Amino acid sequence: MAAEVRKKKSAMVMEVTKDRDVALDKIRNIGIIAHIDAGKTTTTERILFETGKTYKQGSVDEGTTVTDWMAQERERGITIVSAAITTFWELKSPSSVENGKYRVNIIDTPGHIDFTAEVERSLRVLDGAIMVFDGRTGVESQSETVWRQADRYKVPRICILNKLNLIGADFEGSIKSIEDRLGANATPIQIPIGIEHDLRGVVDLIKMKAYTYEKIEDSKLKEEEIPADLKEEAEKYRENLIEKVAEYDDGALAKYLDGEKLTEADIKKAIRKGVIAGKFFPILGGDNRTATAQLLLDAVLEYLPSPIDLAAIEGENPKTGKIEKRERKNEEAFSALAFKVVTDPHVGRLVYLRIYSGTVQAGQTVYNATKQNQERIGKLVLLHADQRELLDEAYAGEIVAAVGVKETTTGHTLCDAGQPILLESIRFPDPVISLAIEPATKSDQERLGLALQKLSDEDPTFKIKSDHETGQTIISGMGELQLEILVDRMKREFDVDARTGAPQVAYKETIKTIAKGEGKYIRQTGGRGQYGHCLLRIEPQGRGEGYEFKSEIKGGTIPSEYIPAIEKGVREKMEKGILTGFPMVDIKVAVYDGSFHDVDSSEIAFKIAGSLALEEAAKHADMVLLEPIMKIEVSTPDEFMGDIIGDLSSKRAQIQGTEKKGKLVIINAQAPLAGMSGYATKLRSISQGRASFYMEPSHYEEVPKNITETLISKKIDADQEKK
Repeated sequence: MAAEVRKKKSAMVMEVTKDRDVALDKIRNIGIIAHIDAGKTTTTERILFETGKTYKQGSVDEGTTVTDWMAQERERGITIVSAAITTFWELKSPSSVENGKYRVNIIDTPGHIDFTAEVERSLRVLDGAIMVFDGRTGVESQSETVWRQADRYKVPRICILNKLNLIGADFEGSIKSIEDRLGANATPIQIPIGIEHDLRGVVDLIKMKAYTYEKIEDSKLKEEEIPADLKEEAEKYRENLIEKVAEYDDGALAKYLDGEKLTEADIKKAIRKGVIAGKFFPILGGDNRTATAQLLLDAVLEYLPSPIDLAAIEGENPKTGKIEKRERKNEEAFSALAFKVVTDPHVGRLVYLRIYSGTVQAGQTVYNATKQNQERIGKLVLLHADQRELLDEAYAGEIVAAVGVKETTTGHTLCDAGQPILLESIRFPDPVISLAIEPATKSDQERLGLALQKLSDEDPTFKIKSDHETGQTIISGMGELQLEILVDRMKREFDVDARTGAPQVAYKETIKTIAKGEGKYIRQTGGRGQYGHCLLRIEPQGRGEGYEFKSEIKGGTIPSEYIPAIEKGVREKMEKGILTGFPMVDIKVAVYDGSFHDVDSSEIAFKIAGSLALEEAAKHADMVLLEPIMKIEVSTPDEFMGDIIGDLSSKRAQIQGTEKKGKLVIINAQAPLAGMSGYATKLRSISQGRASFYMEPSHYEEVPKNITETLISKKIDADQEKK
């Protein structure tokens, strides 16, 4: 049923609107990012309501939100895939930017760590972001993670403290957590009027006016004088704000040092410059379900950058290898980054594009600089969550989707063939958990392969591997929830009934010392034989540094055409693993000697020789097993703290510390993923359902010897069973 609903909704293709053609300086490409359950989707819903995109505010609890359109999202009350939507807002106040109608492209991202790829790829293409914090707890674990992701991509941010209407709201404590845990130069530009159930509006510290509302659903804000009991506090916060931001604008700084009073436009101009430079983060605060979202929209237009406020995009010319720049203008040569792929049951394969420069038309042929081939764009569509708006042409600064491109996928660059450029791609974390999957019936066999292929095309952290010895298909991802939802999507969207095994930890193998190995493959069968011979040296790399291969062959002891075959053999052996069958990582491999036969040598012979040489060297390189270590944050009432810490310790966890937040104690720990299966149920049992936890991958560490020996013996037993 859900699939049918989705098909019908996806079929809704709207007419092209005329008001999408706005100047580049009046476009804002923003994302809404936060810890899970901080209120991202609720914030998006109120923005859509205020801008007239919807006529009734959607509710996460009731499953009526625009951006959470998937059946699984509405059932679980969480965001799973990032949704893009375009809306418009008119600025009418004295400001740092020109008044008028602005176009706002919004991406609502998931908060659950299992779907971190959605946040990663969204931040890669955004110009700015709204960082939502829960006003009761301030910075939480995933808040830190997405903040660091935004730092990495240099995304300017404005912050908003949500849920200040709820019991336990702590405005000042939340601000302090932003400063302490994130090290951010942040200060409020608004303060709440009232707190918890008495919250009824905010004070704008720049205009020095109060904005209040009667009810949550009210669409009008009442402008009034600041309440007398808040006047002194507002003056203090305002003085602190001016002191922090004056340095970002020469005019404002000169006035400030001369003791002159800064105007509203002066302050806003200084804030805007600080935000765009990534040096200042203004904080708003209140209840995002209310009309104060109008002030948030004004802040988005006034402080976050347009495409032309940012530096020219840089990339490598694939023909010359030189770094080139593209100004973010329509007049430049076309360049765009594909950042997301969606399989739509009605439209087909949609590739989301962020256009950085130039323009592109429906039906145009463009160049994929990553794959070095031509692609024809069949149709262009503007995105409104799960609805589409057909376009004839798309411009610089826009986020659109292309239909009909066959080989372009996440991270690929599309550009003008005459002026090619290769933009920086997107890096995704490695999967940490896997499980075996098989079709329930023979009729599901073919559909399963197709479903897996399409889902892995959509999600770069979802990996598929076939075990040729057992005939099993192994799927891997970032967590149990991600894999559970993907299996559910196979059933609903692709009509595939599949059986799955128990989740397994994604261990990895590596080495600790330098070693050498020889691989020789000789076969003589009467006609032309096979001859391949090479000597390899392997060295350990730092954790996370990955794999490196180089040739040190001199004097033609191995012809250059056989070197790639040796590397292919090495790569295949690393993928299969040697110790326990898990992939090998963080190894530097060098081929330094060998021999060949004029007649019998072949690529296949050297590929096998490379595989044999790696296996031989690894046996003398002190091989070890690595396991994923998870960062864990447990929030619990004080009385359960001892039992929870004891249980975590039994799972080989290391307690990093505890801190008090309101009536709760936060336990910070690191634990191997192997011991955390089913932890949600165990925690509910220990705490009578009153504790909650958050978990995300942290790093890989060496597995203790006794556990490694157990895993090796299990592999030996499994191998013997196969025989």
